[in-house]
Amino acid sequence: MEDVVMQALFPSSTFWRGKRVLLTGHTGFKGGWAAMWLELLGAEVYGLALSPAAASGGEALWHAIGRPGNRCGFADIRDAAAVEAAFATARPDVVLHMAAQALVHASYDDPVTTFDTNVMGLINVLEAARRSPGLQAIVNVTSDKCYENTEQVWAYRETEPMGGSDPYSASKGCAELVTASYRRSFFNRPEGPLLASARAGNVIGGGDWSPDRLVPDCVRSFSRQADVLIRNPLSTRPWQHVLEPITGYLMLAQALIERGADAAQGWNFGPPDDDAWPVGRIVDALAQAWGSGVGWVRDETVRPHEAMLLRVDASKARLGLGWRPRLPIGEGLAWTVDWYKSVAAGQSARTITMNHIRAYEALSGAAK
Repeated sequence: MEDVVMQALFPSSTFWRGKRVLLTGHTGFKGGWAAMWLELLGAEVYGLALSPAAASGGEALWHAIGRPGNRCGFADIRDAAAVEAAFATARPDVVLHMAAQALVHASYDDPVTTFDTNVMGLINVLEAARRSPGLQAIVNVTSDKCYENTEQVWAYRETEPMGGSDPYSASKGCAELVTASYRRSFFNRPEGPLLASARAGNVIGGGDWSPDRLVPDCVRSFSRQADVLIRNPLSTRPWQHVLEPITGYLMLAQALIERGADAAQGWNFGPPDDDAWPVGRIVDALAQAWGSGVGWVRDETVRPHEAMLLRVDASKARLGLGWRPRLPIGEGLAWTVDWYKSVAAGQSARTITMNHIRAYEALSGAAK
């Protein structure tokens, strides 16, 4: 039975062809991959995000893979009028809200912008969605860091309380509360759009150039034959290749349209426990795949607090949506190194990305 559900819901052109999709954050890392996959599936993608130069490391990815034709707009989601205009242009069937200030350390440096973007920006999107005729589904992408992290050894489930010590994590907890409020107050009518949230773990993959993030830091150091500085080699995170959670987001949007209100909830998308590796093991695997004798050294600089242990339980998504991880973390790391090394050697980033998407689709066995 589970295989039947997965076959029915795995992203395919049968569902997505011709769908009008407003994708916020399309110049970011995950947004770029989502934009390209949606285009390959035949969707009409309309982007709304900061300009590529203003996005964290977004310029290289945007020019390489993430450009949704000419149907893109560059604006700050904190600008309510600009968000409203984007909805009027796109007239979307589906909204995938990925735009965010997504870096923990940046949130310590500028908490006001973090909360303004991740909370009020979301509210601007949901307010515009309330007035958007024809809209069927909204997926708000938050984070596994939305949970009140007590450093517990078991994985967090969707029923755990929201929280967050650092401003970024707290802003994502707030975003989940906003989502729940709007779902109960405004998006609860049979004739109206349905609203769900998606909580994913630490993603890896080609094209991420964000500052102060593990894989980009490794790539920058290894590219110049230098060891990378690592803050907390024992910190454990739910690592997964970027295509894993994007699959979940697309399946969730489809479930909202095809299954209705039962899918209008919060959903975790995370790897199995065996893939929740400590940082040091991730870097060792990246270094081995990269070659040239590079490695890591401990960064003794005093940094703001970061949680040491975080895992999410994705049982609900496996049982309720038929979603499951398809790419073990070791293979995901190999794909990531392949992407960066191939681009550095002059190969087309768009072609490499397309090949990775096609290879990932093949893992599902789903008919296209």
